Amino acid sequence: QVQLVESGGGLVQPGGSLRLSCAASGFTFSSYAMGWYRQAPGKECELVAAITSAGGSTNYADSVKGRFTISRDNAKNTVYLQMNSLKPEDTAVYYCNADPLGVQAMCSYDYWGQGTQVTVSS
Repeated sequence: QVQLVESGGGLVQPGGSLRLSCAASGFTFSSYAMGWYRQAPGKECELVAAITSAGGSTNYADSVKGRFTISRDNAKNTVYLQMNSLKPEDTAVYYCNADPLGVQAMCSYDYWGQGTQVTVSS
């Protein structure tokens, strides 16, 4: 049974940093690409970062490029999102997901974890 548990969100001031974690279980983590998505009120769900199964390649949405870094530890079945220089427009619920063929740009998966809330505000 697939389980994804996101953590690490919180309230942070503009310019601050947060590190999100996603602990995965129920599948062969090292064989799956992973992605971080976010959903803000009134906005479309957005893929913000993706990483291949071995971690050799990453991709980012233009809105976060240069500020966010995705990484993974296959020994711990965990994917991370380091978020620096946070802006109010980064406020959203952040989710991770997995795909053996490469994560989808659209938020079309049937299963999602509970997500972690990130709020950027002074």
